[in-house]
Amino acid sequence: MTPSHLTDLPIRPLTVDDLTRCADLSEDRGWPREEHKWGLLLAAGTGYGIDAPDGRGLAACCVVTRYGGSAERPDLAAIGMMLVAERYQRRGLGRRVMTYVCDEVLRGIPLTLHATRSGRPLYEELGFKAVGRADMLVGPFRVTGTPGKHGTPRVRPAVAGDLPRILRLDTEVFGTDRTHMITRLPAFADHLLVAEDAEHSLTGYAAAWPNMDTHVVGPLIARDTETAQSLITALGMSTGRPLRTDVDVRHEELIGWLKEHGLESVASNSVMTRDIPGLPGDWTRRWAPLTLAAG
Repeated sequence: MTPSHLTDLPIRPLTVDDLTRCADLSEDRGWPREEHKWGLLLAAGTGYGIDAPDGRGLAACCVVTRYGGSAERPDLAAIGMMLVAERYQRRGLGRRVMTYVCDEVLRGIPLTLHATRSGRPLYEELGFKAVGRADMLVGPFRVTGTPGKHGTPRVRPAVAGDLPRILRLDTEVFGTDRTHMITRLPAFADHLLVAEDAEHSLTGYAAAWPNMDTHVVGPLIARDTETAQSLITALGMSTGRPLRTDVDVRHEELIGWLKEHGLESVASNSVMTRDIPGLPGDWTRRWAPLTLAAG
């Protein structure tokens, strides 16, 4: 039976000062520390955590990233990095944190998250429904040809003047405003590229950011498969690290192309929502998220 003192422990907001504690909790569960990603999530979103009663860091945590609307009533909120320390596993802390976030902090707000197979039953009990799936692909990208081979007239590094255009395109495709996240990309990512057509209209953009020994491709917004391929090719040419990305399984052609170029599927996650029938925006142009933790 769950000791009452564990589920009665207070939940507090986390800040960037908790970054090391969050990374320690990731490592405790056998995940990479991912301190670079934690820094972004805690700066652009809000973490919620329970301090371990034994004084050893955090017992549980998650991060919420709000999009659009206002801080109190966002259009959409993404929940990610739901973790419970191994020594407190299966003692009600995961349910406690999720119930608090969903039913107290974010009551009535459309929610989304990416669920592993083990986490999905709890989320279903809390009212989430699976609306899609994303495949995680990892591997050394084999560059063949140039970005122009895929029919995109121009792929180049983004400059400061591109940011307003990137924000307009991102809001249109994502379905709500995430300026507070996208404006952090130039500092967060090692590479930020834009794609343009022959008339210099923006047709896509993509970032590659460092995560342990890989470069994660995301966000990836593109008009069509060819544009997505051009952006990934250019990113692959810019790094000697393996690439990692999470692609909507409906983009079968791109997934097949990535596998032909050296990446392998290593995991699959369910895209889930609550209080909304599906994700807003245009999925046909949304190829990969910035990170699964931020929706």
